[in-house]
Amino acid sequence: MMLSAAATMRLLATSCLLLLAATGAYALGVPAGTVVDNTATVTYSVAGVPDSIDTNAATLTVAERIEVIVTRQSPQLSVRPGDTGRAVLFRITSTGNGSEAFDLTVDNNVAGSDFSPIPSVPAVYFDTDGSGDLSPGDVPYQPGVNDPVLAADGSIDVFVVNDIPTGVADGEVGLTALTATSQTGSGTPGSGFPGQGDGGSEAVLGVSGGVSSATGEYLVDDLTIGFTKAQQVSDPLGGSEPVAGAVVTYTITVAVQSPGTATAAVVRDPIPQYTTYVPGSLRLNGNTLSDAVDADTGEFDATAPATVVVRLGDLTQADGPQSVQFSVTID
Repeated sequence: MMLSAAATMRLLATSCLLLLAATGAYALGVPAGTVVDNTATVTYSVAGVPDSIDTNAATLTVAERIEVIVTRQSPQLSVRPGDTGRAVLFRITSTGNGSEAFDLTVDNNVAGSDFSPIPSVPAVYFDTDGSGDLSPGDVPYQPGVNDPVLAADGSIDVFVVNDIPTGVADGEVGLTALTATSQTGSGTPGSGFPGQGDGGSEAVLGVSGGVSSATGEYLVDDLTIGFTKAQQVSDPLGGSEPVAGAVVTYTITVAVQSPGTATAAVVRDPIPQYTTYVPGSLRLNGNTLSDAVDADTGEFDATAPATVVVRLGDLTQADGPQSVQFSVTID
């Protein structure tokens, strides 16, 4: 059956789409080990008789390019002295065009770190259940036993698990680094390893040099704050019974009780139901604050729910207790 030119073009286009679907779209193009053949043809005539000759086939095998990227997935983790089993999540991605195995190593002596986290035993786990949180079903990494093997564009999530030393101080940062190294080799980009790629192709180091690292962060948050609230009732008859019309004065005390700084501390206290705020009653450390939003550090916000707001700023132990006071009337 003869096909029209248009039908032939449609068939070729469909074939190309099927080929792309079958091979996939890799970060670095054609899969390693793919054989590329090329043959040229020359046509001519001799005494009016058409003839042609094919060249020898030029054949090459696509090399494997080794590329790897390690990225941190977890935000900076808040920890306390003596914490155990604190996990930082990393993702290892092979962006090359072949299958590659990787060795994983952890370094807790990272430049710029205030303290060195203590590696748990084991220190690396695969996120087996894909939850993003370290859980009992996650499999520990055993070097030489279950080294991750990633296909082209493949990735795997792993946890680095550390304990926090007891002697660290509030605000200190501890760093932990995860490194993935190609088992084929690592070094100068462009270096080759003949026959070590997929399908017996040559393996060539890409821009990563076959190795990549990322760093996780632990922030010590060991600040202790004392936060108490007291109330005093004055009724219209001169007593202290909580009857209608009685005035309730609340006193809130905030105190930093450990080394460190409570940054941008703010007290917010909603006015209780069945009461009404007493205008002009807001005070900080005995000093009157206006109810309006102005230059002082507090105000009465009448929008629902009505709330008193006092900004204490940055607090340390040296600042001592901060006292916020206001009054309401029982409706």
